[in-house]
Amino acid sequence: MWGIIPAAGAGSRIQPLAFSKELLPVGSRREGELERPRAVSEYLVDRMVRGGVRKICFVISPEKSDILSYYGGEAPPARIFYAVQSRPAGLCDAIFQAAPLVHSEEQAIVGLPDTVWFPGDALCRLEDHRFSFLLFPVDHPERFDAVLMDGANRVLEVRVKRRDAGSRWIWGAFKFPGSVLHALHELWRERGGVDEYFGSLVNAFIERGGVAHGVCAGESYVDVGTLSGFREAAVLLENEGAVPGQR
Repeated sequence: MWGIIPAAGAGSRIQPLAFSKELLPVGSRREGELERPRAVSEYLVDRMVRGGVRKICFVISPEKSDILSYYGGEAPPARIFYAVQSRPAGLCDAIFQAAPLVHSEEQAIVGLPDTVWFPGDALCRLEDHRFSFLLFPVDHPERFDAVLMDGANRVLEVRVKRRDAGSRWIWGAFKFPGSVLHALHELWRERGGVDEYFGSLVNAFIERGGVAHGVCAGESYVDVGTLSGFREAAVLLENEGAVPGQR
């Protein structure tokens, strides 16, 4: 199974930094008896590996060679690959840079590398061969992509950063078969690549008869792309660190 990590963004909300925002130290990790800072993107990598991912593609910009230097070619037991988004063109464009690597019969998980969320094994709740979003409850869904569902947890609409969010559940990651990835890619190209946000493309996919499900398995979610989010993540990790197996 593939993990796709879009990491080409400039991170303007938390600049200036002397390195890619995906390498921002948040919390720590143990190496034997030593405690070392942990890059924020390591949390997503760890969660993907727990979810069964064995091949990870970082989508980076030409300026982000520090990510390649940091991770190299593996995050055991997963191997790491890289694709380059030559210019900032939105989340959809970033995700589809990895599409040629994923066969139609394979599975793929997409997550955001500047987030920290719990529980750490939540991706295990997403089924194979099904397009599904991992959902988290938040206090301000208007700042994210809120997901509206019917009684059977089928996605009706994704509301991208709208004041009338209509739901406190937002997506933090999603999983789909390679066939759905390629179908979304084709739809995006058919629409002239106008969809910068993934939510708007999903809405078009659903209008065409596509099916996606929401899985309300998330408990806490922090966007570390802002200074306030960075502080909030530190508090979250301190609290969750007391729970065995969650850090």
